[in-house]
Amino acid sequence: MMNQIITSAPEQTGPRLSRRGFLTTASASAGAFTLGFSTLAPQPAAAQAQVQALPPEVNAWVVIQPDESVIIRISRTEMGQGSLTGLAQLIAEELECDWAKVRFELVNPALNRSRQNVWRDLSTGGSRAIRGSHEYVRQGGATARAMLVQAAANSWGVTPAQCTVEKGVITHAASGRSTTYGAMAAAAAKITPPTQIALKDPKTWTIAGQPLKRLDTSDKLNGSLVYSPDFTMPGMLIAVPKSCPVHGGKLKSFDAAAIANRRGIKHVIRVDDATVAVIADTFWRAKTALDALPIVWEEGPNAKVSNESIAASLREGLSAEKAYVGNKVGDAKGALDKAAQDKSVRVIEADYGYPYQNHAPMEILSATVRWTSSRCEMWGPTQVADAALDEMAKAAGLPATACEIHTMRIGGSFGRRLYTDYVRIATLIARQVPNTPVKMLWTREEDMAQGQYHPVTQCRLRASLDSSGNVQALHMRLSGQSIFAYHAPSRVTPEGGDPIVYQGLVGSGAEMAIGYSFPHLLVDHAMRNPHVRPGAWRGVNLNQNAVYMECFIDELAHAAGIDPLVFRRKLMSKHPKHLAVVEAAAKGIGWDTPPPKGRHRGIAQIMGFGSYVAAAAEVSVTDGQLKIHRIVAATDPGHVVNPQQVETQITGSFVFSLSAMLFGECTVKDGRIEQQNFDTYNVMRMDDMPKVEVIVMPSGGFWGGVGEPTIAVAAPAVLNAVFAATGKRVRQLPLKNTKL
Repeated sequence: MMNQIITSAPEQTGPRLSRRGFLTTASASAGAFTLGFSTLAPQPAAAQAQVQALPPEVNAWVVIQPDESVIIRISRTEMGQGSLTGLAQLIAEELECDWAKVRFELVNPALNRSRQNVWRDLSTGGSRAIRGSHEYVRQGGATARAMLVQAAANSWGVTPAQCTVEKGVITHAASGRSTTYGAMAAAAAKITPPTQIALKDPKTWTIAGQPLKRLDTSDKLNGSLVYSPDFTMPGMLIAVPKSCPVHGGKLKSFDAAAIANRRGIKHVIRVDDATVAVIADTFWRAKTALDALPIVWEEGPNAKVSNESIAASLREGLSAEKAYVGNKVGDAKGALDKAAQDKSVRVIEADYGYPYQNHAPMEILSATVRWTSSRCEMWGPTQVADAALDEMAKAAGLPATACEIHTMRIGGSFGRRLYTDYVRIATLIARQVPNTPVKMLWTREEDMAQGQYHPVTQCRLRASLDSSGNVQALHMRLSGQSIFAYHAPSRVTPEGGDPIVYQGLVGSGAEMAIGYSFPHLLVDHAMRNPHVRPGAWRGVNLNQNAVYMECFIDELAHAAGIDPLVFRRKLMSKHPKHLAVVEAAAKGIGWDTPPPKGRHRGIAQIMGFGSYVAAAAEVSVTDGQLKIHRIVAATDPGHVVNPQQVETQITGSFVFSLSAMLFGECTVKDGRIEQQNFDTYNVMRMDDMPKVEVIVMPSGGFWGGVGEPTIAVAAPAVLNAVFAATGKRVRQLPLKNTKL
């Protein structure tokens, strides 16, 4: 099978279209026009538009068929967040095509590499799908438009400036002539791209910036979309693996003979030094056989680790002498030491904690791999197609040029598929069953046990208040895991350690992430890395950092006897964008008016993933039971591509955040994660969900993310409202462990 692009038509159960077939049908017979860029070296946008590819195909981003259908290629992963539609809107806006005729295709990594990375970055994470690619995909649409108009102008003997475009129709008003993109596609493909590309002012957008319907909805509704666990191919077998439940442990032995005679069992194999797998003709036969397989694990010293031992290690880090410094202004330690001796100054101190949390996407990890001695292919989802291709090639023992990943849309991921462990295991399994497609399926229990968990941390905050309630100094000591130390140790620096530990806490000048100005500030990190694997969990470290900072700011406001909103205003006078979203959320919740009887309010803000976000919550606590009635969210992401998607992303992020705040906790016993399924890892139900009101207030001039930043402010806003209702500070999540 050659390189492949997956289109928006219903996914099929086997190979669809080879690259040779694509070039033949899309370019030669159909006369399609495509557009793209090379990223081998920094060049002007127009110069990048010329792609070295097999003739007659010359471009990559846009395909226009003679029937006027417009195919837009998408290089980022669609996980339900809607970036697929947003990216298509940006290209269609510059292209000035008819949105009703737009379809999409997903780009696969091997094809991208064979085309000198014409589609650039295929990874999706950190709320970067749109903010990290908006410029070059817009250039794609603009260059396509210019070449199409040039083709029409050439045919009429006029200049492009004399022509206009509307919904894919090119018009020369002076002569009354008009033509369509489809009619001009073949001629446009022969034109040298322009040297200068002017992008539209967002103020003039008519497709981008509009709440258009998503392109990826219909096949979900009619059931034609096939997700990875349901993917099938002729002759396919099913593999169910099990790895040592203690991370870092080994597989000592297993008794394959004990299950060899079970119906449907084809193979029982050692996958690697920590994993065994049963391969059968059905999932259920493989799973039940695996359950019955006698396995002996060599768990090692990590089997002695517990929740209590991890917590003790983190508590030690709160007062350790050595720590990495993430943000420093003035001399916070010196100022606090001095304040401790001054009776006119109050020193406030509090310790907080945040647990391990599982991604727990509804779609379990899976992948179908077919290995031969000369080629390896995978059908499955990933957030990092390039890294997954490299991992698969390594496991397959083949060069990357002999491998391909046919990327599929994902039924929820939240950062879990940023990691390629499942790709490696699926490939190693298939390698032992050559020439046969093997679908590897994790059970829910295996998915929960082999996670890449939200890192466990603790935090100690100390601050001094003068007699007027002004913050003189603040020291924020973080203690806990580093994601980079586990997954990217080269990115841990001798000075600051892991830079993403300090998400939302860096900078002190105007418009920097922390949003507050203090005369003396120190944010540092005592790195403590238990054996349990940490990973990027939606919102990453912004989640706990917002809880720590925003709940402590409320503590300081209460100690100073000042309204929490008024207290923040004083600290945010030099941070207008932070202050603007706080004011909007406060106004939306009605902060300056009394809440209904029995209800209480809290507020929080932070900046992360390039966006300024705030939330205000209204709750009640009756007989110890919390009810979250309303949350108002205010967001300034700079630009908004699809307002409806922004609203749903924010609402969805609050579901995710509040579920974690209320219930999300993975505990460790005998070195392993205790929670194995949703019966012990609870999530929010519909009746737990408050009304969410979204205020989107793009101020322009920058591009921020949407899917992750707002998740961070829901929990601290609610926790601050809980204090207002009960007088009790919740400093250790999840809330289920605290009696209100």
